[in-house]
Amino acid sequence: MKNYALFILAACFAQHASAHITLEQTSANAGAYQKLTFKVGHGCEGSGTNNITVHLPDGVMGAKPMPKPGWKINIVTEALAKAYQSHGKTISKDVTEISWNEGLLPDAYYDEFSIHVKLPDTPGKLYFKVTQLCEKGRLDWIEIPKDGQSGQDLKAPAPMLEVTTKAPVNGTHQH
Repeated sequence: MKNYALFILAACFAQHASAHITLEQTSANAGAYQKLTFKVGHGCEGSGTNNITVHLPDGVMGAKPMPKPGWKINIVTEALAKAYQSHGKTISKDVTEISWNEGLLPDAYYDEFSIHVKLPDTPGKLYFKVTQLCEKGRLDWIEIPKDGQSGQDLKAPAPMLEVTTKAPVNGTHQH
């Protein structure tokens, strides 16, 4: 019985230790329109989450958040260093940050926060820095691995998306 109790305790600790903010998707095609879902597994110090802010990396375009009942959305846009074309329009300002706030996600539950974006045409890793504010405290999921370092070695890793080689075009335009 003692071994069983230790097993349960170890399993609970392992779950809590790995409960970061993560992306449901681990990879997506370069240049694609993509839904990105950020999974929030816990609050801060046992208290509920009342704000999630996603900072968009350079090259991610046209971000649109999915509304959540009971939460307000704040969108920050900034002037771009280089404008781009989208659906026949020149885009010179774009979304750089999206926040869901004034809601409450109790620590005992998890939830998901989604955005729709156009990914860059260049393959590589994209890191989305996320700030989580709670009734007590905050967690900054902003660490990015250095060369040769594993993301598993980080205490507060930023969610990462692997952008892969662009898929062949099949003649359809999808969002």
